[in-house]
Amino acid sequence: MFTGIIEAVGRVNSLAVGAESGRVSISASLPDNQLKIGDSVAINGVCLTVTSRNGDQFTADIGRETLKVTNLGGLKAGSSVNVERPLRLGSRLDGHLVQGHVDGIGKILNINKLGGGFEVTLEASSDLLRYIVRRGSVTINGISLTCTDYDERGFKVFLIPHTIEVTTFKSAREGDTVNLEIDIIGKYVEKLSGSVSDGVDTEKQSNISEEFLKDHGF
Repeated sequence: MFTGIIEAVGRVNSLAVGAESGRVSISASLPDNQLKIGDSVAINGVCLTVTSRNGDQFTADIGRETLKVTNLGGLKAGSSVNVERPLRLGSRLDGHLVQGHVDGIGKILNINKLGGGFEVTLEASSDLLRYIVRRGSVTINGISLTCTDYDERGFKVFLIPHTIEVTTFKSAREGDTVNLEIDIIGKYVEKLSGSVSDGVDTEKQSNISEEFLKDHGF
């Protein structure tokens, strides 16, 4: 579990992609540099496992499903990536609960510079937009951000100067693809309300309705 608060911007040293899997080598200066083999680490919001480490450099394997649903396969030597280690129990939760399980790929449509910050408009598929709400959390390339507006095509977020400076948004361009992870709470609420079944037949229908959620402050 992660928070969406980026610890370092890393650099891709190499990426090898085969028919079934891939392997990426990354250099990143992380605080206290305590990454170990077997540790989880989020790369552009994707939870991977460290398979080797040498100083600030580490490698991780990428599975076929991960290559299919994320933008990691498009990385190149020299690409910048957002890096975050997992949340420690007992630590402050500065962002929001992020699993590192990417739901889909979006695209940057527009970057509007406002003062020192960026208002960014992103395109997303309808099956992801159903979970986007104004002032709700969304993870973009591993960064915890807040939706400021949305329509039938996509949504907007605003990045303060600090976030731009310490993440890959410093070099982002219109047309770039990004990894999107929707707030896990919204997906669980939908499932428990009986709106979706994930293909599993259930004999007992949920008693949670829209009226129930409104009555209890949701």
